[in-house]
Amino acid sequence: MQTTFLMVKPDGVQRGLVGEVISRVEERGLRITALKMLTVDQKMAEEHYAEHEGKDFYQGLIEYITSGPVVAMAVKGEDAISGVRDMVGETDPKEASPGTIRGDYAMDIGRNIVHAADSPESAERELDIFFADPDYQEYDRIEEDWVYE
Repeated sequence: MQTTFLMVKPDGVQRGLVGEVISRVEERGLRITALKMLTVDQKMAEEHYAEHEGKDFYQGLIEYITSGPVVAMAVKGEDAISGVRDMVGETDPKEASPGTIRGDYAMDIGRNIVHAADSPESAERELDIFFADPDYQEYDRIEEDWVYE
């Protein structure tokens, strides 16, 4: 089992796509083990995008991610990192396949609805930025053929 980081960015929140993203995660059979809505502050943004510091688009990333609320999630499941990356699609929506979140909803590369960790190291680092141990909840999914008795 892996746990990965997934975030609905300000454009996804503002366009009312939080429920759509959560539905796709759950429909894929993954579990959301931590979830919060927040406005990312400057320090968190700089930590989150540290690998891009010094690049020409860095300041734009910081300004954008701090511009409005986001919804951060810890998503757990078998091969969760690659599964979530497949579900969200290519970073550039012009290259994202139909049926992916970005392929279906994103407008341009700067406003592409979601962020998903791209490796176990990134997932761990990003989860640590947004969540503390008490934020996580464990539970078992009930199989769809389960009947309440």
